[in-house]
Amino acid sequence: MISIIIPAYNEEAKIGELLSFLRKHSEGQEAEILVVDGGSSDNTVKVAVKKGAKVVRSPLRGRANQMNFGAEKARGEWLYFLHADTTPPPTFIADITKKIQAGFDCGCFRLAFDDHHPALRIYSWFTRFDLNFFRFGDQSLFVRKALFSRIGGFDHKLLVMEDQEIVSRLKSRAQFVIIKKTVVTSARKYQRFGVFRLQFIFAIIVVLFYLKVSQEVIAHFYKSFMMGSSY
Repeated sequence: MISIIIPAYNEEAKIGELLSFLRKHSEGQEAEILVVDGGSSDNTVKVAVKKGAKVVRSPLRGRANQMNFGAEKARGEWLYFLHADTTPPPTFIADITKKIQAGFDCGCFRLAFDDHHPALRIYSWFTRFDLNFFRFGDQSLFVRKALFSRIGGFDHKLLVMEDQEIVSRLKSRAQFVIIKKTVVTSARKYQRFGVFRLQFIFAIIVVLFYLKVSQEVIAHFYKSFMMGSSY
C-alpha cells in the first residue's frame, strides 16, 4: 500500500481540488490519503474530511514535524509525501510502482509550475538532473517506510530545507530515482513577490544552509522578506 501524506496549514483554497484528483486517480488501487494538519485556522480540515481524506492533527507545527507524524500514522509500506499545492501526474501510482519494481527505494518527479514565466520554465528544466541544489519538496517524494524510519525521518530541527536535507541522507543509503514525468506546483508565491526576487531569496537560503548558518537566522531572514515585501 502507498500512503499519500499531505502536510497542510491553511490550505482550504487548494486542498479540495487536490484531494478530488487523488481520489479519482487512486480509485481501485492500494492507497490511503492522509492530510496532516498543522493547526489551520481556516476550513482546511473541514474540506479534507468532506473530500474523504483521513485527517490527523499534528501535535507539533512545521512541515518536518507534520510529515513525520503522518509517516507514523501511515499504514502503507510506501510513503508518498506531497505538498497541498502540488498535483502529480494522473499515473503517479503506476509510475512510482514501476520504479519500486525496478529496485528503487526512493525518488521524486520532475517539476513544473502552473505559470509559464520563462525563468520558472528554466528552473523547472534543471529538476531533471540529479543535483541536490535542484531538489525540493515541491517535486514530492516517495520512499519505503522502513528506509524512512531507518534514517530517522525528516530532521525536525530544520525550519527550512528539510526536503533537500532528507534527500541527501536517502542518497547515502539507497538508490534514488527522478521519474521522467512532472508534478505541477503552484507559482502563487512567485506571482505575489516577483519571480526573480523570490528566486534570488531562495538561492541565498540554499547558500546559507550549506554554509551551516543557523536555522533560526535563515528562518528569520526568510520571514523578514515575506513580511516586509511591498509586493
